Amino acid sequence: MKLIFLDIDGTLTAPGSNEPPQSALDAIRKAQEAGNKVLLCSGRNYVMLSPLLKYGFDGAIASAGGYIVVGDDVIYDHMMPPEESDLALKLLHQTGVFCTLEGRDAAWGDEDLGDFLSGQAAGEGNSELERWRKALADSLGIRPMKEYNGEPVYKIVVMATDEAQLAPAREALEDRYDFCMQIISDPAHACINGELINRAFDKGRGVRRVCEYLGVPVEDTVGFGDSMNDLEMIRTVGYSVCMGNGSEALKEVSDMVCPPVEEDGLAAAFEKLGLM
Repeated sequence: MKLIFLDIDGTLTAPGSNEPPQSALDAIRKAQEAGNKVLLCSGRNYVMLSPLLKYGFDGAIASAGGYIVVGDDVIYDHMMPPEESDLALKLLHQTGVFCTLEGRDAAWGDEDLGDFLSGQAAGEGNSELERWRKALADSLGIRPMKEYNGEPVYKIVVMATDEAQLAPAREALEDRYDFCMQIISDPAHACINGELINRAFDKGRGVRRVCEYLGVPVEDTVGFGDSMNDLEMIRTVGYSVCMGNGSEALKEVSDMVCPPVEEDGLAAAFEKLGLM
């Protein structure tokens, strides 16, 4: 049996979409019929990935590893201490960083984030920026920041025009939080986006926690991703696949590059790897 881990945006679906290609759904079903388990492994929080659970996945690593469900069992649940999420938000807002707080069942974003995103180019391999652009446009569970009332936070998504804006938050929190960032170098659309993720977890450790729970060796895992927030998963799994639409940096450290998500890439890779 293989455990197959799939990123969502830019891998299983077009960024921001909840509709995988039919070819991908067919491949997943055949892989499960062959005795494998297929799980989501996403930066999305649980509520934002939940529309995809109707397709019969065997579990989900949500919030980049902070919340993990296998079958009906929650096997890992690690929230940010309130004093740390409050400090991060304060320091980031002081330097003009746009923030989205991700809970388990909701997310809260700065009210003017949509205006900021409308002026940004996504850049190659930057599916996370496209995901947030679409999520805001379609109002996919993102509430105004003014409605946030101290609910538990798993990670913080950040967007800014200059990496220097992150300096105060880095100084205060980088010993406990990984600043997983992507930079768009186009001078006409200067932008940096990414996430503050607790160093207690990441997608790679999420893979290991699922393996330990199910008693499956890490060597018997396959991971599919497209952006640099998939790096720890790609480094951890027994065999790694980057989508053709993905980050060039991620392609360089992956075992295989398959066609883009919208060119039936998952189905092609599943067939080539004998997963179905």
